[in-house]
Amino acid sequence: MTASPHVAIDLRALLAILLGVALGSLDTSIANTALPAIAADLHASPAASIWIINTYQLAIVASLLPLAALGDLLGPRRVFLAGLALFTAGSLACALATTLPSLSAARAFQGIGAAGVMSVNIALIRLIYPPHRLGRGVGLNALVVGLGFTLGPAVASVVLSVADWPWLFAINVPLGLLALAFAWPALPLSAPRGHRFDPLTAALTAVAFAALIFSLSAAAQREAWSIILPAAGLALAAGLGLLKRQSGHPAPMLPVDLLRRPLFAMSAITAMASFTAQGLAFVSLPFYFEAVLHRNPVETGFLMMSWAIVVALSAPIAGRLSDRYPPGLLGGVGLSILCVGMISLALLPFDASALGIVLRMGLCGVGFGLFQSPNLNALMSSAPPERSGGASGVIAMARLLGQTSGAALVALCFGLAGVQGAGWALGLGAGFAGLAAVASLSRLWLR
Repeated sequence: MTASPHVAIDLRALLAILLGVALGSLDTSIANTALPAIAADLHASPAASIWIINTYQLAIVASLLPLAALGDLLGPRRVFLAGLALFTAGSLACALATTLPSLSAARAFQGIGAAGVMSVNIALIRLIYPPHRLGRGVGLNALVVGLGFTLGPAVASVVLSVADWPWLFAINVPLGLLALAFAWPALPLSAPRGHRFDPLTAALTAVAFAALIFSLSAAAQREAWSIILPAAGLALAAGLGLLKRQSGHPAPMLPVDLLRRPLFAMSAITAMASFTAQGLAFVSLPFYFEAVLHRNPVETGFLMMSWAIVVALSAPIAGRLSDRYPPGLLGGVGLSILCVGMISLALLPFDASALGIVLRMGLCGVGFGLFQSPNLNALMSSAPPERSGGASGVIAMARLLGQTSGAALVALCFGLAGVQGAGWALGLGAGFAGLAAVASLSRLWLR
């Protein structure tokens, strides 16, 4: 069932989608700030506690495309509801965990649930918004995703100032139940597709992407080659097996059919490069502000929020503009602004004022906000309606791969340059933003 241009948007459905997306995005970064407290409480080493983050991210990467394929097969409503229910249950298990292994296992279930939400959220927005207003819908989605990811550390700091770390996860439970209460009666139905779900293809997809992320992270952290090479080899073997397995499939799990569309492929490349730039910025900036510019953690938190606030203000406006102007042009302009903003941050003087930092962060926020909504609109509009689930999965995967790659590159910069690595990372992020701007502008000549 698709929305008619003359039918009002179902606000319950929209609220359920956005709340689910906010919870999944927030938990991508909310646990980072609490890692020292969690490690101390569970008597775990700092190195071992990293698995609290890694299991969540690996679970999302491994299950995202299989769940997007299920969305095409069964309809996005069912996948979203199941994902939201699993995320809520996983959050409760996280709050009740008493050991590091049990918390890591609960985080994995939470990640699979978040992948169910993220894999089909744009497909659902496409169902409830008429085509001429789709840009507004993806603009709201971009706003929520951006705010969730960037405000995670700040939210964690507020919660930890008044409660223990289990409440970081416990607060998801009533919010998840509220989202389910809105979603169950309101999310639109869609006709199931006739394609069969292939468990072996799903397994190959999960192994390929999980091994890829693991090998990239290990290489960036300069682990032993005996760890990096087997993981990379496994990713390559699973990827080749996946391509062979799904050759000729009308709706492949790894959506190579969509990637053969030049506009879709270039939009996906633009998304991944831009989120790599964002990942480089968000991971390096706290270190840059504190170690290089000598700001305290409280000041750093407020300075980081300025980027998110400007994205929040500009993303819905950009969504409306994307209904009127070419996404390639809006994205190219926005990413060029982001490139300039990141260069200006990398060149900040040691005695920079708070206002000077906020203005530069705001410039980055304007650029990123101007890019994100039009790019989402381009991706969904260039995919046929029956492949909305696959397109939604590509959007989420491009974002996750970009953010993860950005974080890995920050680790590499620190390994090569020490404290100065934060400045290196900002310069590298500016380079990725520039490449993304070129890729976006090239879409003006694609059909």
